[in-house]
Amino acid sequence: MLPRRARRDRISRLRLVRSFYRPGERDEGGPLDRSPFVVGLGNPGRSYERTRHNAGYLVADELAKRHDGSWRKRKKAEAAPVSLGFDATTLLKPTTFMNNTGSAVSDYRPEDLIVVHDDLDLEAGTVRVKVGGGAGGHNGLRSIIGRLGNDFIRVRIGIGRPPVGMSVTDYVLSRMDSVVKDAIPKAADAVEFIVEHGTEAAMNRFNVRA
Repeated sequence: MLPRRARRDRISRLRLVRSFYRPGERDEGGPLDRSPFVVGLGNPGRSYERTRHNAGYLVADELAKRHDGSWRKRKKAEAAPVSLGFDATTLLKPTTFMNNTGSAVSDYRPEDLIVVHDDLDLEAGTVRVKVGGGAGGHNGLRSIIGRLGNDFIRVRIGIGRPPVGMSVTDYVLSRMDSVVKDAIPKAADAVEFIVEHGTEAAMNRFNVRA
């Protein structure tokens, strides 16, 4: 038998995987569980707009465009309320710069967050859904985990590894290539799918190798 804390952590993880969707309720027309906050990671400012590190921002912008969201300044973030499977889903773009992202979401519960971010460990253009895990060298994730822990859902956008002789910092802050840019709509699809069908279903759909 697992120790009590291990059992509790496992139950918590299973609840998170099934969050935002109660099986059977959609068919019956019942209400969904709760509204998530979709957090697109990136750096503010024109010089960062099309860099690999701002893939999360671009997904948030794509979702705002699809669902008629209008960005408003909020403390440490820009926010766009939209209807995304719920009456009041909120898109967020932290404006604290990547290394201090955690301060922009410190008032939220981790289980209510869907965090969208670039990922060096995935092949460029790949989109994957994940629950929990470490920062993997990503300073935005490290900042969030330091404030809230890691019990949040992620939509990961692969940007691949830098070429030999190029630093990780220079690589992630360089202009994204077309294969990463083309993955932005798919990542937005993944967020919509999580909200409408649940995390487990989204992982089954988006984490299958082509």
